[in-house]
Amino acid sequence: MSQQEAVLPIAVQLYTLRTLPGRFDELLGQVAAAGYTAVETVGDHGCTAEEMGALLARHGLRVISTHLQLDALRERTDAIIAFNRAIGNTTLVVPYIPELRAATDAGPYRAYGQILGELARRCRDAGMVLLYHNHSWELQRFDGQLALDLLFAAAGPELGLEPDLAWSAAGGLDPTTLLRHYAGRCPRVHIKDLAAPGERPEDALFDGIVMADVGAGILDWPTLIPAARAAGAEWFIVEHDNPRDPIVSISHSLQYLRGLS
Repeated sequence: MSQQEAVLPIAVQLYTLRTLPGRFDELLGQVAAAGYTAVETVGDHGCTAEEMGALLARHGLRVISTHLQLDALRERTDAIIAFNRAIGNTTLVVPYIPELRAATDAGPYRAYGQILGELARRCRDAGMVLLYHNHSWELQRFDGQLALDLLFAAAGPELGLEPDLAWSAAGGLDPTTLLRHYAGRCPRVHIKDLAAPGERPEDALFDGIVMADVGAGILDWPTLIPAARAAGAEWFIVEHDNPRDPIVSISHSLQYLRGLS
């Protein structure tokens, strides 16, 4: 393996930093100072394409994917594609559909799968890729199948997956199993960790899940990183849903992952 191949391409999901005060310019400066060269955005962060392009250039950063709410993507597909093309990004991600978390049968998964599939085909025709990001609830079973599989069966082959490995483990599915099952459809992979059971209960999210900085939790990263590579990961995206100190958290995660390269 060459030195270039050995170095993990690591980005950070800016959702991790959402609680920090200050302007977007300052936020990007802190990300760059922590050692990152790439980000996954959440929409446009209040910028025009020209403004965002200038800020990215100022801080030596690039956008490798963006999270978008489904309603916004459906209502403004062409504008969103144009914006992302202008800033050099070709990967769009739907991170959360409330109706799927609330689903009690397979119907919503099949219905939203069809919607996502249609959008994925529109993205493909425009030179873009559309991914869906999992949490734990898509790993429940309906009609004897994983809800996530029902979603993707309805969507068709154009839709890709942004597997979140911590949420997979939290949902009871070995992340390596998820990666193998969706191999070839995972160009972006979310890298986060889970705290040991009973640790820091005051930091729990819904369903009692407690996240940790990458390498400070219970997930087996020396196994998961090669598995993600084999599944087609082009970028590994650090995220923490509820960090006490976002900059310290993303710095610790980056330091750990660089040690694995």
